[in-house]
Amino acid sequence: MERNTRQRQAVLDALSEAGRALSPGEILELAQRAVPSLNLSTIYRLLNALQDEARILKVLLPGQTAARFEAACGDGAHDVGHHHHHFHCSACDRVYPLHACPGSMQELAPAGFAVDTHEITLRGLCADCRGVKPAQAGRAAPAHARSHAHPHDHAHTHTHAPAPRKGRTA
Repeated sequence: MERNTRQRQAVLDALSEAGRALSPGEILELAQRAVPSLNLSTIYRLLNALQDEARILKVLLPGQTAARFEAACGDGAHDVGHHHHHFHCSACDRVYPLHACPGSMQELAPAGFAVDTHEITLRGLCADCRGVKPAQAGRAAPAHARSHAHPHDHAHTHTHAPAPRKGRTA
């Protein structure tokens, strides 16, 4: 395990404080507040190392090639590596974690198929783009969507778990 340098801590703090998935450029901008000398190549090196250590997760959205990164869950409110989904704002392009899940998707699969895992990306306008405060923006997730257990999914795994990397991160 690498020692925790100011640069590494600045990247982790940027992701934690943002509370959403960030692009490498956004991470650089936020982390430079603490360490002005940071550059993009250092950000990519740190992102690779932090992924290897399972401290951050790569988020890939359908239809997009650019990766974003988010802090790994494990803040006490959510289990490390727990299954969650994302909300993608179509106006500002920000991506937010959704710590809720509707449960099994098996009933949506064709007859004879077995669902192993699923990812859901909701798209729309975030509270900032709608010009409302988050408390006014919408309703809380229904009780059935708050559970992270998926007893009906066969071999359900978190789809954003760090995987062995091939080549560069972005």
